Amino acid sequence: MKAIGYVRVSTEGQAQDGVSMDAQEAKVRAWADLNGAESVTVFTDAGLSGKRADNRPGLQEALNAVGKGDALIVYSLSRLARSTKDTLLIAEALDKRGADLVSLSEKIDTTTAAGKMVFRMLAVLSEFERDQVSERTRFALAHKRASGEKTGGDVPYGYRLEQGRLVPDAGEQKAVALIHRLHAAGSSLRQIARELEARGYRTKTGRPHWHPQSVKQVLEREAA
Repeated sequence: MKAIGYVRVSTEGQAQDGVSMDAQEAKVRAWADLNGAESVTVFTDAGLSGKRADNRPGLQEALNAVGKGDALIVYSLSRLARSTKDTLLIAEALDKRGADLVSLSEKIDTTTAAGKMVFRMLAVLSEFERDQVSERTRFALAHKRASGEKTGGDVPYGYRLEQGRLVPDAGEQKAVALIHRLHAAGSSLRQIARELEARGYRTKTGRPHWHPQSVKQVLEREAA
């Protein structure tokens, strides 16, 4: 058996679990020694997010190096992938090659049926946890917007910033109201842009020319 190790850290991941690439590699090599691997090759991705598998060269090299009877060893499933889809696709690809997947933190070994079952359950639970975090973040941002707090990015059209809070701008709010009236009446984004120009309304940057995309952004923010 050849042991193919894969280690990864991103700025976020390293801050969360504090497990460096050297520490991950040491654990991979320790497992290989304990299980009698004839050789150990470790591939790395430094400073790359785990959200996608196809944009991590180290992972792709590791997968290409795995053959029949070999084992891909990772410190944890979070180092391997961040989505259930990518995680299961990787596991299926290894299974087709007759290779195994070992995750040291979760003590997963796909050489057994029980290990495969636990692996799939943990992958689903891991994504569920991330979805909950994303959901809480969305709710928090929505609450801040509803409270008039600025949540990042440029000050939206129709408002100005005062002491960290968004305050309606009387002049721009007239343009916002006109945009909604024209949109409700069936006018296209381009027609609305031309009408704003004709009435002398300027964009957030003070330009007299309106782009249809700018009109769309006003409509989408007000609808959020």
